[in-house]
Parts: sequence; structure tokens; C-alpha cells
Amino acid sequence: MADFVHLHNHSDFSLLDAAQTVDTMCNRVYDLKMDSIAITEHGNLFSMIPFYKKARETGIKPIIGCEIYVAVNKHTDKKQITNSLGKKWGYHHLVLLAQNNQGYKNLMALSSIGYLEGFYYRPRVDKDLLKQFNEGLIATSACLAGEVTSYAAIGDYENAKKAALSYAEIFPDRFYLELQDHNIPEEQAAHKILKKLSKELNIPLIATNDCHYCMKEDSDAHDVLFCLGTGKNRSDTNRLKYEPHQFYIKSPDEMFQIFKDVPQALENTVAIAEQCNVDISLGQYHLPKYPLADNMSSPDDYLKQLCFEGMKKKYSSITPDLNKRLEYELSIIKNMGYAGYFLITQDFVKYAKQNNIPVGPGRGSAAGSLVSYCTDITDVDPLQYNLIFERFLNPERVTMPDIDIDFCIEGRDRVINYIKDKYGHDSVAQIITFGTMKAKSVIRDVGRVLGMSYGEVDSIAKLIPNEPKMNLRKALKMNSDLKKIALKSETHKQLIDFSQTLEGCHRHASTHAAGVVVTPGPLTNYVPLFKSPSADEITTQVDMNGLEEMGLLKMDFLGLRNLTVIQKTIDIIKDRHNKTIDIAKIDLDNQKVFKEIFQLAHTTGIFQFESEGMREYLLQLEATSIEDLIQMTSLYRPGPMSNIPEFIARKKGNAPIKYLHPSLEKILKETYGIIVYQEQVMQISSQIGGFTLAEADILRRAMGKKKKDLMSSYRIKFIDGATKQNINKKIAIEIFEFLEKFAEYGFNKSHAAAYTIISYQTAWLKCFYPIEFLTANISSDINDTDRLIKLLSEAKRMDIEIKPPNINYSSADFTIQDDKTIRYGLAAVKNVGYKSAEHIANYRLSNKKYKSIFDLCMIDELVNKKVIESLILSGACDDLKEHRAQQFESLETIISFSNKFHKNKNTNQESLFGDENLLGIAPPTLPDTEAWSVERCSKSEKELLGFYLTHNPLSKHENDLKEIILSNKMNNKKNDAIKVGGIIADVEYRFDKNNNKWALLKVESLYNTVQVYVFNDAFQKYENLLLEDNMCFFVGRDFNQSDSEISSRMVANQIYNLDGICNQLTKNINIKLNFENNKKDVLNSIETLSETYKGNYSLILHIENSARNVQKILINKIKFSIDSHTLQNLRNEFGNKNVWLTM
Repeated sequence: MADFVHLHNHSDFSLLDAAQTVDTMCNRVYDLKMDSIAITEHGNLFSMIPFYKKARETGIKPIIGCEIYVAVNKHTDKKQITNSLGKKWGYHHLVLLAQNNQGYKNLMALSSIGYLEGFYYRPRVDKDLLKQFNEGLIATSACLAGEVTSYAAIGDYENAKKAALSYAEIFPDRFYLELQDHNIPEEQAAHKILKKLSKELNIPLIATNDCHYCMKEDSDAHDVLFCLGTGKNRSDTNRLKYEPHQFYIKSPDEMFQIFKDVPQALENTVAIAEQCNVDISLGQYHLPKYPLADNMSSPDDYLKQLCFEGMKKKYSSITPDLNKRLEYELSIIKNMGYAGYFLITQDFVKYAKQNNIPVGPGRGSAAGSLVSYCTDITDVDPLQYNLIFERFLNPERVTMPDIDIDFCIEGRDRVINYIKDKYGHDSVAQIITFGTMKAKSVIRDVGRVLGMSYGEVDSIAKLIPNEPKMNLRKALKMNSDLKKIALKSETHKQLIDFSQTLEGCHRHASTHAAGVVVTPGPLTNYVPLFKSPSADEITTQVDMNGLEEMGLLKMDFLGLRNLTVIQKTIDIIKDRHNKTIDIAKIDLDNQKVFKEIFQLAHTTGIFQFESEGMREYLLQLEATSIEDLIQMTSLYRPGPMSNIPEFIARKKGNAPIKYLHPSLEKILKETYGIIVYQEQVMQISSQIGGFTLAEADILRRAMGKKKKDLMSSYRIKFIDGATKQNINKKIAIEIFEFLEKFAEYGFNKSHAAAYTIISYQTAWLKCFYPIEFLTANISSDINDTDRLIKLLSEAKRMDIEIKPPNINYSSADFTIQDDKTIRYGLAAVKNVGYKSAEHIANYRLSNKKYKSIFDLCMIDELVNKKVIESLILSGACDDLKEHRAQQFESLETIISFSNKFHKNKNTNQESLFGDENLLGIAPPTLPDTEAWSVERCSKSEKELLGFYLTHNPLSKHENDLKEIILSNKMNNKKNDAIKVGGIIADVEYRFDKNNNKWALLKVESLYNTVQVYVFNDAFQKYENLLLEDNMCFFVGRDFNQSDSEISSRMVANQIYNLDGICNQLTKNINIKLNFENNKKDVLNSIETLSETYKGNYSLILHIENSARNVQKILINKIKFSIDSHTLQNLRNEFGNKNVWLTM
């Protein structure tokens, strides 16, 4: 063992206080040839599992500890104490190190109590708790914030002695006085008293360095991080700060030089490390017990009973094969000891279904289990879809079952509360997750601390490409503009350097969106608990991955929005038509659904089938069955997507279906000879290679993860197995290589089948109840502006009008006004909120319509200034007697009246609605103000709704845009260049592989939203036009280079200002004359008209003869204007279809 061990250290899990990760810390210790290290985060055990694992992987002994906060009085006292120096203080620091597993349990208990009971600025415990939970713990006096050291630093020997004796009594022979020296005068002043106490009280000394970063040169980056945590600018001279360049992981030699006068303090660190031997059992399962009825002897017997009861309900005929499959699955579950898991899962799913909480039909590989189906955990028949149990639970690869359940978002919490009630609130918790400082956020955070302006920092952050797994090192290589930032000034250099050091550090703790853990007793026997000061939720201090490694039962309770949409639609149908829809029993083979939704790609709002790429393939696929849809969702992913054209060609008989060997046909027939599913990989391995299905699952995983050593051994076994079935060795090798090629991309059919059923259910509702479905869909995405724009565009396509928000007609949600009209919901107006919107609507329904803006003020305090301002600007108050300008410009007067009214109302406890003088306060008269223009109203509507609803600035260009569409159609340019006119809503700069700058635009047209790719060549020409809110016209090609009429992504080659776009693009005006016209008279008439509508555009005459052949004649001397007035008059003369422009 080394001559010194660091026993006081923090990682980035001491959130915003330490600038080193567990990995860098352990690697540094390894490089220094030290063999042990302790972790002592501030008040928490967040890093416990990753530290324990990393240290052991690195060959270093992990010592589990925590720097806890000890309250000055009781830990439940929520007040600060003023000490003798006038300093307000509520706690002292103390370092605890776990000697053994009992100490480890006590450390978890103390940390949990600190968060759950003692949180006041920090998670605190007290000395009574230390007495209760001291066993197996070593204590050290900590830093200057420790009780003993803080008194020693100010020369208060008696209080220092009193504190030391109290800890020595709590931790007999296990309390140490901690010496630190970071060139801080107070520390050096404390040393004299600490050494005296050690000698007088026989309390040993130890030396520590309170490490907060890895290397000496990381000091400044750590200082920036600390400023971020304390909310200070680095330039603030009065802020707290660490002594520079001292709190890093020093080598044993450096520590010896600092503490050479007290060598025993170094030696004692080794003695402590030798005493600390905690063994965290990873990989051993700790499953809760399902409470059985008295007549049930075991979980296995009860599960079997439930399965056979369920099987009788699910199947009209119980075949021997069905019995055999069920008995097989039950035997595997019994041997692996997982019956209780299935019973727990079926119980809470049953609770949800009995309490009208929508549950998904299944998720993941669990849908491949007959036991899951018979116990109603899933609604997918594994035999109907040929699903494999071993893909879910493999007897040769012992892992915890993973049954993830989808619930309606609005019912998920009720299910979690049910589990807490059943298994004990102290045994169930949600799971913590940690946010990290990613590339863009770390730039913004560091820039703020360095005092840079938000605008400048934001513009620098936007130089980082929006790509998956992007980091600063990669971004600096890709973008020369970002690289140049560091050259601007020393501050800019610091911004880049510090950001690179801090990138990836943990920033905050939050609650995992889905995870729940259940233990077979109090959680604190297994894992420490955390409670956020800003929320009431209790979570584990260990994240999802750590819990899994600890063998605890964690489940994903996912809130699936589509289940909420389905339920809301069913509720609206019941309300409007008095029909009760059982969505689980609809016909999954209704051809009307396939013809009107999937074959036409009218899939906006349809789960999994909304993207433009998917819709394009749906047009080609012409799906006629649920199996077609399952296949498409499995193929539509990176990798296998390249197989879709061949798949469709084979399905339609336009390409031959080939098999390497006839024995593959039975397995691959449903997917036309292409491997689509992971289950097919397993079946081929089993039926041709002679593997058991369990072995086949291991091979599938090895292929998917490209584990070459394992694949080599399985390759030999596969070929041997195939040759035993009289398959030529060369063919067997080809089949194995065929498997290797596709196994990486094969999709889990169990999951695909379950989720496609949800997709079909949403499509069925859209097909038969379109306005109900659309209303429910919009209401479920009420705060997602981009989503609203997409759904409202779909409403327009479906000839459904969206009426604007109106306080006299709107509810909180979007509502159906009639069969072709939806009314905008008040809660969708920014800043209004659902509760305020409900109050406004309910008050109107209970009383009468609002007449004046002052009526709105009389509801309650929920309708505050921000709410009223937002409603005014959105146009929701336009029905009232005061116009929008009056309302907005008199807002302070309105709010003043509201405050007076509520003050009087609270005094008198009377209602004023309808009687303005009841409380002796009359609404003032608002001054006359000039009404806002349509443009001003539209702008404020866009700000509050996120888009233009009643009047779009593009409307003035609508005639031009229609002329362009007509021109394309008449000139047979359907598949020629794509042309889009719209407002640039967002500009995102990116860089190609050669670091050339380009832009991705979000363009809002009159009809939809389009992504426009402006690559470098076009970008250089038109960069000056690419500004937010600019109205532009884009000419280019479909992004996918397809012939589809669907296009929401295009590559722009030419870009124009939208003003006068027809004049910019038009070459000629066209008039078509049919053979019945008297040519001479018509030509004279045209010439006369050209004098009336003079312009610069030459005429092309299209003269049709009796055989309907058309002759084109260019007449340069006749020139027309092309304004809308001219074109309309020409169409009145020659027919609407006979006049168009050439562009």
C-alpha cells in the first residue's frame, strides 16, 4: 500500500462544486501509483456506484464516504445560528468513511435523513443521529467549515476541545483530526490547536487535501464552476473562492513536503484505508415479495393459476402446443425466480385497467411472452405474430426481466401511488437522473460567469453544430468560425478553454421521467434517498443504471401521449355521439382505415407514421394489413431503411424474392426474403444452425454488438449445425454472413407489433371520428407550438376551420364547435396556463358572457397581469367593448382596478359580477386610442400563439404563390424544381465535413412548415436573405430526390425576396384558344386588351384545332401586365383554365 491515501475528495457529483469526474479522479490516482482513494461528496452518495465500479476496474481500493452537514442544534430546526463572530451558520461539516457494510448502511441512512428530514440550505443531520448511526463509521473533522477546525481557526481552544470530545465520544477510537494546508492563513492558524488537541486528547491526526479537481492547471476552470454554483460573476471581488492551484489531487511526495513535520498524519491515512472494507454486492437480485392469499403456497403456483385462467379467456381452443408453450415459459420463470416480478406487474396493470387508466398493449420484448399475454400484462398474442419468448427471457443469459409499461400520461401517477400503498411508501421511490453540461449549455454557463453578454454567448453557442453526440472538441474541428473565437481576446480564450474542461460535468439532479424502484423492505436498507428542495418527490440517490447493477427491481412507467390522445378522443365521442368505443376490440383489418389513412399517407397525428420519409414510403407501400405496418415500422430506421425500396418492390412483385436456401423460405416469407426482425435471426440460428433459442438470442446480441470473439466460435457451431442438416458448407457460410449483415439492424418484432397496434388504433379513430381525433390530438400538445402548427395545417387539409381564442367561446382545451369547426383553447395561449384558462371558462359558464375587460378582472387572483396581457395580445378579448389597443395601452389601469376590486372583495366577501357598484368601486372608462392595424394585431397574435392564425403576412402574396403553383401545373412541371414561399421562422447554422458553412431553415408557408437546406454554394450567394422573419421564395429540389408530392424538406438552389416574386420569375403570359373561337376576332380582342393592360411580358398563344392538337405561337409585340387585376380580367374573357404564366 502507498505511503499516503487521499481520504477527502469530491467529484462532479458534488454538484457545481468539483470539476473532476469519477473517471479522471481514479485515473489520476492510478497514474500516481496510489492504490486507494475515498469519495466524500457534499451531503450525498450520488457517485457511490460509478466510483465503486471505476475504482475496482482501475485496480484501486474504493473507500465510500460522505462529507455530511451536522446541524448546530436539531436537524429539524430550520433556522440559522449566529456565532460569536457574528457569522450566521446552520451546520458544520464532518467527513464520514464506511469501515464495513454496517457503516455503509448507516451512511446511506444518514444521507437519506439529511435530505428527507433535515434539509435547510443543505441536507443536515445532528449529533443525536450520529450517535444512533455511528457503527462502522470513521469520522474526520473536515475542513475549515468543520466544527472543531472552525473553532481552532479563531483560536477558541475550549470550544474546539468540547467539539472534539463530543465527536470522540460518538466515534470511540474512530475519530480523527484533519489537517489541511492550502496556503490559507486560517488553516495554518488552526494547526497549532489541532495538534495540541491531538496530543492532549489522544485523538490521531490525518492529512488531507480536500481535492475538488484533478490537475493543478484545472484550478481556474474549477473557480468558474464554483461561481456558477454560487450564482456569482468571476469578477466579483466579494465572492467566496477557493485558494488557487491548491485543491487538486497531489502526489504522495507533494503531501509529504507539506506535512513533513507530522509524518504520522500521513501514515494514519493508510491505517484508515486498511480498516475500510466495504463490499457492495453487484449482480445479486433483491426482489420484493408479492403478497399471496392464504390458500396459495408459492408465487409460482399463483402465477400458473392466473395464466391458465387467462388462457381460457383468450383462446377459444386450448391446443397441446399452446399448453406446451405456457408450461415452458412458466418453468423458465420458476427456475429463474421471477414469478413475483410477473405477479407485481400484472397486479398494477390490472389496477390501471380497472380504474380506467389507459394502458399500452405492450412494449419491448415482453410482448413475446405468452405468460404476459395470459395475465393481461400485454394485449399482443405472441402466437398470432410468431413472437419468441427467449428474446424476452433467456435461461442462458440470466438478467432481470424488463417489462416496461406505457400508461396514459394523466393516469401514471395514480398507478405509482397504488404501488406505494401496496408495498409501502418506504419501499417505493422514483429514480434520480443527472443533467450534464453539454457543449452548448457549458458555453452559455461559462460565458455568464465570465461576464460576457447573453447575446454574444448565445451567438457563440449557436456556432456549435446541432448533431448527435456533439462535443466541443469535435465542434472546434468542424467550424473554423468557432475556432477563431478563442483568438478574439483573453476572455474568449478562457471561455473555450474552461468550457472544454467542464464539459460533461454533472450540473443538476432531477427525477427520471419513467423509472420506479421497489425493494423488499425499506429502501434505505439498499439505497440512499434524495428529495429535491424544489419538489416533493422522493427519489433514489442512485441512477437507473446503478440500481440495475445493484440488483434492485426497477420498472419503467412511461407516460405515452398517444394513449392520452386515444382516451380523450373516446371521451369526446361519448360526449358528442353517446357511443362507447372499446379500442382494444376494434377490427385491425378494416380496409377503410388502410385506404383513407395509410395508403394516402394522411398520417399526421398517427403514432410512428408522421414523418415525411415514412409518409413517402407509405404511398409506395399501399399497406393492406397490420403486418405491412409492423414491417414498415421495423424497417424505417437508420441502417435497414436502405432495404425499404427493395422490400416494396418485392411486395408488389416488381423484384424477385430470393432465398439462399429453401429452408429460409418459411422464416423469411412474411418479409419477402429480407431479414427485418431480430426474431428471424434467432429462428434461422435455431432451425438451420441447430442452436437452442436461448443460444440463438446470445448469438443475436453478439452480432448486434459485433463481438468478434464470440461470433467466431458461434460461426463454427452454426456451420456445423447446418451441414448436419445436409446444407452445403459453402451455402451455410453464406447464410451465416447473411445473418451477420442484417443482425445488426434487425428490429424487435415484439415491440414493433405492440406499438403498431397503437398506431392502427389512432388511425382508426382519425378515419371514423376525424374532428374528435384532431381535437384530442391538438389538446394533448397544447404547449408545443411546432406540433400545433403541424396539426392545424392538417385541419386545413381536412377542411376543418380553427376559430381563434375567445374568452366568450373558448374552453381551456380546444373544443368542437360543429362538425367542421374547432375553437382554439385558452390554455394554448402563452403565459395563460391551464388553471387560469379553466377559471375563465368556468366562470363564464356559471354566470354570463364577458362584456368588458374589467369583467375578466373580477374572477380571482389566478387571472393576473400576465394572463390578462397575453389574452389581450392574442386577440382573445377582441369581443369586448374595448378594442385591443385600448385594452393593452390601459393595462396598468386595468390591473389597478383588479387589485382594488379583490382587496374590497376579500373584505366584504361579496360577488360583483353583473353589479359593478356593489362594492363601491366602478370600472374606469378607458381613453380613446387609435385601433391597431391588422399587421400589428397579427404580430402580437404570432407572439402569443406562436404562429399566425387569423391573418398571415403571407396572405398579401397568396395570389402570387397560387400563380406559381398553377404555372408549374400548366407547364407540366410537377416533378421539376420544388418552389416554396414563406416566412423564415428559424435559422440554424451548420458545417459540412469540409467545414463549409451552410444553413438549415424552418420556413412557414401558407400551407405547412418546410425544412429548407441551404448548402454552402447557395449559402454564399444568398446569406444576406437568410434572416429570421424574412419572407423569401425558394427554388430547389426535394431533399429525398423523390417524385413524391409530399415534401416538407427541400434543398434550395435559388432564393428570392418574396416581394414581387411573380415579376421576378415570369417569362411569358399564356392564353389558350380552343378551335371554336373565331381566330381573327379573338386576336383583335387580345391586341385591344394588351393596350388596356400594358406590361412587359410577351404573349404565347396556345391555339387548339378540331383534333385537339395545340399549336404554340410566341407574339413578342403583344405584351401584358401580370398583376392580379389583369389576370382576373383575362380569365373572365378566356376562361379560368386558359390563362397562366410561364416561369
